[in-house]
Amino acid sequence: MHKYAALCVVSAVLGAVAAGLWTYDWNNSDVQDSRAENLAQADAGTQQTSAKPTGNSVRGDASTLPWIDDDAEPRSLNASNTDDDLAPGAAISLANQAGQPQSIDGSSGDPEFEEILRGLLPEERPAARVYEFANRAVVNINTQSSRIDPLWMWEVPQEGSGSGIVISKQGHILTNQHVVDGARQIEVTLHDGSSTPATMVGEDPNNDIAVIKVDVPADELFPVTMGDSNRLVVGQYAYAIGNPFGLERTFTTGVISSLNRTMRSRNRRLIKGIIQVDAAINPGNSGGPLLNSRGEMVGMNTAIAHAGAEQSAGVGFAIPVNTIKRIVPQLIENGKIIRADLGLARVYQSERGLLIAQLISGGPAEQAGLQGMLVRQRQNGFYIEYMRREVADLIVAIDGEAVKTADRLMEIIDSKKPGEVVRLTVQREGGAGETVEIPVTLGQAD
Repeated sequence: MHKYAALCVVSAVLGAVAAGLWTYDWNNSDVQDSRAENLAQADAGTQQTSAKPTGNSVRGDASTLPWIDDDAEPRSLNASNTDDDLAPGAAISLANQAGQPQSIDGSSGDPEFEEILRGLLPEERPAARVYEFANRAVVNINTQSSRIDPLWMWEVPQEGSGSGIVISKQGHILTNQHVVDGARQIEVTLHDGSSTPATMVGEDPNNDIAVIKVDVPADELFPVTMGDSNRLVVGQYAYAIGNPFGLERTFTTGVISSLNRTMRSRNRRLIKGIIQVDAAINPGNSGGPLLNSRGEMVGMNTAIAHAGAEQSAGVGFAIPVNTIKRIVPQLIENGKIIRADLGLARVYQSERGLLIAQLISGGPAEQAGLQGMLVRQRQNGFYIEYMRREVADLIVAIDGEAVKTADRLMEIIDSKKPGEVVRLTVQREGGAGETVEIPVTLGQAD
């Protein structure tokens, strides 16, 4: 009985640790080899959240977001990670938030706070103003979920925690997808210490972005001010607010250490444009804002580099706010990102191109006549399947652009819309046969 109890305790502890800030192993981040790269989300090995969107009343209208301009020309919301898609967005000021300053350059409206500021050193005042301006937009997120114990194969309850950012008066809260992944219950603690349940609105595992929603009066919510991540420069001050180790609304300072890093999400998709900072980020900071000296959010803290210990080593990473501004409206309206799909399940990377290992049955590529390694034959009344490399097509280009990595192929497909036609240049018979150009009408990813 004691052994059984000890095993349960160990299992629960491991589950709790796994639910915290996920860490990014820099040494293994960009390893490319000839192993099959998975192009299908279904094969990515990630859990699907059980807190699914329940209707339009949960999602709402993206036009209510403070940075959406109804009169502006519509922009593509395809979740492409290409740098060209990150159009500069003007810094947005908070609009008429009760009790919250509309500009960090003006008075906070709190005479006591302003008196304290006058007693600080000049170099201390900017950071104090940033925190006063933005801290009420940050919330604490606690989740309850379960996982299958690998030893006993039964469900083990586990808890997780992270940070979130209020982005609208309608109750929309931004966070990392990995913070709420698989959550059966989500509870949000607001700036005043009050707690309320939250509902999943939409999630994008490819970019580690999720939106949840709380049902509270608008005057209790203080949306963050959105900045412009395209205007960041290395060396400028950066500030992080979050809930490391459950310590609510902890404020840390640093600088932008580098820009345009790449890292992989939990489902192994490549995220570009990542911001590197040296402000202390620890487990529980995931989903919190990265701020500039004007108190504007320029990124969302998401991961840390580590050398064994899952704690700050002075190398943190944040998703740029311009990526967030492109993705969030579609999550609110649709609950997901509508992406184009080529219909490839797996490919092998080589110096010559991408060898198709497996096609998605009935998918666009199969319908267009492309061939993978999988061969299915009928023998003696039975169907047998086996792999033959020499029958597979080798993709060498898409729309005239040479492709040698699965990441680049996915990047191009992500920039397209369902229904568009791409032209694949392939070499038949494993690369030993004739070169042909095959048009493929893209489908919609699940």
